[in-house]
Amino acid sequence: MIAAFEAQAASPYHFPEATIELAPGEHYAGIVLGKDGKASYHLVLLPHTPDERLTWNAAVEWAKITGGNLPTRREQSLLFANLKEEFEGDWYWSGEQHAATSGSAWSQSFVNGGQDYYYKSYEGRARAVRRLTIE
Repeated sequence: MIAAFEAQAASPYHFPEATIELAPGEHYAGIVLGKDGKASYHLVLLPHTPDERLTWNAAVEWAKITGGNLPTRREQSLLFANLKEEFEGDWYWSGEQHAATSGSAWSQSFVNGGQDYYYKSYEGRARAVRRLTIE
């Protein structure tokens, strides 16, 4: 079984070259892969943070005002892996609602990397991202 695995040919993986303009305070988080395993888009963390903790609905609106969106759960995992130091040690709202519980939305802990869901009426931290599609 190991020999069969080792006999497999390597698959080249090409990343398209890109120059990404970052505004002051923005941070490049990385490339997000699509479901097909190919590079889908670049993720950029925006510099702004709200002055206070927000409910989920308020966080969604705040992110739009900053010119971005709340990150998805996948994006939050990437942010935790690559830009953890840009976050306070707390949990942050995701842009994803919980599929089975409409009154809840997902969050990411920037203490231990875990993801959980909370009632949308709870107040949590928020950060916004922007996405640059890879052509």
